[in-house]
Amino acid sequence: MAKLNQILAVEKGVKASSQRAVADAHHTIQKHPLLSGLSRTYQPIDDEGEQLPPESTRVQVKAEEVLAEVGKALTKLFDVTATKDWTNTVAKADVVVDGTTLIEGAPVTYLLFLEKQLVDLYAFIAKLPTLDPAETWTFDDNAGAWRTEPVKTTRTKKVPRNHVLAEATDKHPAQVQVFTEDIVVGYWTKTAFSGALPARRVNELLARVQKLQDAVKYAREEANSVGVEDRRVGDAVFAYLFG
Repeated sequence: MAKLNQILAVEKGVKASSQRAVADAHHTIQKHPLLSGLSRTYQPIDDEGEQLPPESTRVQVKAEEVLAEVGKALTKLFDVTATKDWTNTVAKADVVVDGTTLIEGAPVTYLLFLEKQLVDLYAFIAKLPTLDPAETWTFDDNAGAWRTEPVKTTRTKKVPRNHVLAEATDKHPAQVQVFTEDIVVGYWTKTAFSGALPARRVNELLARVQKLQDAVKYAREEANSVGVEDRRVGDAVFAYLFG
């Protein structure tokens, strides 16, 4: 008994050859001169007249024969596809990760869907923002986010100062140079918050997705190893269509 994976392996080739056969038939049937033939003979009015040889053109393409070829090519495709689709209704397997069954009796078509979704999910998780590794982060339950330790910095203000270069005399005013001085007027206490994820969390999620991907692939291979019952539907279909 053939296996479903063997049917899947030949399906693509059967589909391609059937499409090619139908395309060739369509191309051939459009060549009207090939469907035409004739036969004519010549007879002079009397025995003294010129004798001409008969002429004939053979019909090279017959529409019924083309239909038969199309039916033959498509019958194989219809049968292979029917065998696959009927078997897919019973081809099932469990998705098991670390000994735990996550999905029981998943149809092979759903496993194919799940494989694609997990590829997209892996790409999404891989692009999740992560916390700046240069900072030390702790989770703040009240804020529901990650936070750094408070960092205290000073706030300064420029205050003008006078520097006496020369004291005033009875003949000259004092020579004074004005400059500014930064003095501390207060303190900032800064705490950074972030809704990003620790890198270890992202790596853990990616590892889980990858493990599930492997489990789904294994389940699909197991489901595809089910034996198939050949389905013959093409003969009945084309006996009705072209009969």
